[in-house]
Amino acid sequence: MRQDRLVTARLLALLIPVALLGGALGFQFIGHLVPCEMCVWQRWPHLGAIIVALLAFVVPTRPAKLLLVLIAAMLILLSGAIGVAHAGVEYHWWPGFTPCTSQLKTGLTADELLAAIAKQPVIRCDVAQWQIFGISLAGFNAIFSILGGLVVAGLALMGRRR
Repeated sequence: MRQDRLVTARLLALLIPVALLGGALGFQFIGHLVPCEMCVWQRWPHLGAIIVALLAFVVPTRPAKLLLVLIAAMLILLSGAIGVAHAGVEYHWWPGFTPCTSQLKTGLTADELLAAIAKQPVIRCDVAQWQIFGISLAGFNAIFSILGGLVVAGLALMGRRR
């Protein structure tokens, strides 16, 4: 029986970013970890990969499916590259691109704005909020995204098994 590796690649192109983005959102909303600006940057390519991978399930031709799966793989790899940059900032291998972030409501008076700023946690991009085995969330995203993106691209390009 022949196994079409593009089918597997297409499925992984969807499942990998869904799992990684789902994990990030889980840490945020269940684990109450507030993402820094660079954390949020890593999420956008995963969202794009999900959309592109979903499109690969509806286009009719094999070349179009292949192109979309490869674009999804590149977006997954992009998130991994941002993860490498962020992990490097956390491990102080290089300086960060942004000092910190906070989420504030709009439409506040000056006094309300200052009070809200004072209450907001300072979320620094150069301090890992969570680690296991010395690897931060950005580090795990880098590892899983780069490996996952390479697997998706490799399977897609290998085509059919003989």
